[in-house]
Amino acid sequence: MGEKAVLIMVTTGGRDDAERLGEALVVERLAACCSIVPMVHSIYYWEGQLKREHEALLLIKTLESRAAAVQEFVRTHHDYDVPEILQIPIEGGSSAYLNWLEGQVAKAGQ
Repeated sequence: MGEKAVLIMVTTGGRDDAERLGEALVVERLAACCSIVPMVHSIYYWEGQLKREHEALLLIKTLESRAAAVQEFVRTHHDYDVPEILQIPIEGGSSAYLNWLEGQVAKAGQ
C-alpha cells in the first residue's frame, strides 16, 4: 500500500439516498467501496429546533488523495443543505484489503 486510506462518513435522509451516492462514488472510482448502515437515529439542533431523525450512514472507503473530490461530490449531490461529512484516517487493517482499495481507486486515471 503506497497511499494512505481514509474513511469518510456521511449521513443521508435514508437508504435510497445513501445507495445513490455510494453507487455513484464507486462508479466514478472516487471510492473503492461504500457500505451502508440503513438506519441510525440522529439527534441534533437545526435552526433552533431539536431534531430526532432516522437516517442512513454511508461509509466511504477511499484514498487520501481522492478525499477532497469525494467531499465535493457529496456536497454537490447530497439532498441536505449542510451534509455531515467526516473524514477519518485509516491507521491499519488488512494489507490485502488496503492494497485492493488502492487499486480500485487508482483505476480512476486509467
